[in-house]
Amino acid sequence: MEKLKQSKVTYYVDKLAVPAEPGLTSAQLMLTNHDLKPVEPERRQWGPWNFVGFWVADSFNINTWMISSSMISGDQGISWWQSWLCVWIGYSIAGCFICLTGRIGSTYHISFPVVCRSSFGIWGSLWPVFNRAAMACIWYGVQAWIGGECVTLMIRSIWSSYKDLPNSFPDQSTNTRDYVSFFLFWFFSLPAIWFPVHQIRHLFTVKAYFVPAAGLTFFIWAILKAHGIGPIVKQPGKATGSVLGWAMVKGIMSSIANFATLIVNDPDFARFARKPKDALWSQLFTIPIGFAVTSFIGIIVSSSSAVIYGGTPVWNPLNLLGNFLDGANSGERFGVFIISAAFTLAQLGTNIAANSISAGTDMTALLPRYINIRRGGYICAIVGLAMCPWNLLSTSNNFTTYLSAYSVFLSSIAGVMICDYFIVRKGYLQIHNLYSAHPSGPYYFTFGFSWRGYTAYICGILINIVGFVGAIGRKVPAGATYLYNLNFFCGFIVASGIYYLLCRFFPIPATSDVWMEVGDDIRNPSVAYGADDDLDRVSSGSPDRYNKKDEEAGVRERKLGNF
Repeated sequence: MEKLKQSKVTYYVDKLAVPAEPGLTSAQLMLTNHDLKPVEPERRQWGPWNFVGFWVADSFNINTWMISSSMISGDQGISWWQSWLCVWIGYSIAGCFICLTGRIGSTYHISFPVVCRSSFGIWGSLWPVFNRAAMACIWYGVQAWIGGECVTLMIRSIWSSYKDLPNSFPDQSTNTRDYVSFFLFWFFSLPAIWFPVHQIRHLFTVKAYFVPAAGLTFFIWAILKAHGIGPIVKQPGKATGSVLGWAMVKGIMSSIANFATLIVNDPDFARFARKPKDALWSQLFTIPIGFAVTSFIGIIVSSSSAVIYGGTPVWNPLNLLGNFLDGANSGERFGVFIISAAFTLAQLGTNIAANSISAGTDMTALLPRYINIRRGGYICAIVGLAMCPWNLLSTSNNFTTYLSAYSVFLSSIAGVMICDYFIVRKGYLQIHNLYSAHPSGPYYFTFGFSWRGYTAYICGILINIVGFVGAIGRKVPAGATYLYNLNFFCGFIVASGIYYLLCRFFPIPATSDVWMEVGDDIRNPSVAYGADDDLDRVSSGSPDRYNKKDEEAGVRERKLGNF
C-alpha cells in the first residue's frame, strides 16, 4: 500500500515537471529548462521597432505620471520645468544602464538569472534572482492596484452609484469598491500571462498606438479646463536654495529608481533580439524621449489641477479624472471611460513586461524542474493578490520611499553584473559552463558561490542602509541622508568598484585580455554534458588562454576552500 502511494506521488510529481532536454544530470535539471536556455534563432523575433514600441507603450503608465507629478506636489514642490529637467536627466541615465545590461542578453541570448551566474556563481546567483523575484511580485501587486483604480473610473463612468458602494472592510486603508476593482483587474490580467515572451510584443504594439492617443486627449482636456497653458506654466515652485537642489536630486533618483527592475531584467527581453544592434539605439533614444513626453503630460496635467480646483496639485492623474466625473455630462463621462480604459491597458502591459515576465523568469531559475515562465507569472499574480499594495500608495512620500528602498538592493546587483561583463571579462562568456554544476567549471567558484560578487553586493547595500533607516522615520546623521538621496549611484559605484578590486587581486577564470564577445555563433543550444554542437564550440572561446590563466585561477579558487 505504501509503495502504491509513493508511486502515485511520483506519478503526479513527474506530471508537474516541465519538459527538459535529454541527457541532463540531476544537478543540471536544477539549472536549466527551455525558458532558461539561450534563445534559438527561430525565437529571436524582436527587431528595433519592436523595442521602440515596447518602450513607448511602457512609458505611458500611471506610475510614470505619478513620479513626475509628485515632484511638484507638497510644501517643498519644484516647478514644472524643474521637474521635467529631472525626468530628462534621470531617464537618460536609466537608458544607458538599460543598454548595458541589454547588451549581454542580445549578444548571448540569455536571461538575467543566467547572466548572474558568471558574477555570483552557479548556486550563488539564486539569492539575487530570489531578491528580484520577490520585488517583482510586490511591484505586480502595486501596479495591479493602480490598474484597479482605472477600473473604478471605468465603472463609475457608466454607473455613478458605484462610487458609493457600501463598504464591508473594517480596515480604513481600503474599501470594498476599490478592492473589487483591484480583483477585476487582477482576474482579467491572467490570460495575458499565458502567452510566451516572443509573442507578447503584439500587446505592446497595440498599447503603443491606443494609450498615447488617450494620454494626449487627457492633456488637452486638462489645459482647456485650466483655460490655457499660460496659468499652468506661470506657477512657481515652492522649494528654494539647497532644498531645491536636493529636491531635484531626489527627482532624478526617483526616475532612475522607476527603472531599477528593468535595468537588471532587460536581458529577459533583449535576448529575443535578432542582433545586438537591434536592442541598442532603439532603447537608448526611445527611453528618455518616451518617458520625458509622458512625464511632461503628467506634469502639466497635475499642475493644471491647481489652477482648476485651487490648492495643492493633484499628483495622481486618476484622482483628477475622478474629479472630472463630478457633475459631468454624458460626453464627459464617455471621455473619462475611454481614457480610463487606455490607462487600464497601460497598466496591464507594464505589469506583464516589468513584473510577471521578470518574476516568471526568476522563478524558472529557482526551480527549473517544475517552473517555467508561464507558471512563474501566475505565482507572481497570486502573490500580488495576497499583499496589501494600497499601503504603499497612500501618499506620494510613501510611494517615493518605496521606490528608493527598491533601488538599494537592485543597484548593487546591477553594479556587480555590469562590472563583471564589461570590465572584468571584457564581454567573454563560456555559455555551456553557465549551465554546468561541475566543481571544475569556471563559474562554480567556491562551492558554487562567488565570494567576490557577494562581498561587493553587500558593500553596495551597506553604503545606503543607514540612510534607508532614516527614510522610514528614524533619526540618522545628515551625511547618511545625503548619501541615501543618491542611493542608486552609491550602491552601483561601490558594488562595481569593490568587485573590480577583488577580481584584480584575486583573479577569476574565464576572462579575456581583449574585448571578445562570442555569442553571435550560437545556433543550436544544447547544454547537456558532452553535447557536440555549436554551443560547445562557442563555449570553448580561447582554449590556449583558458588552459593557462583560467586553470591557475581555478586552482587558487578551490584552494580557498571555506574562505
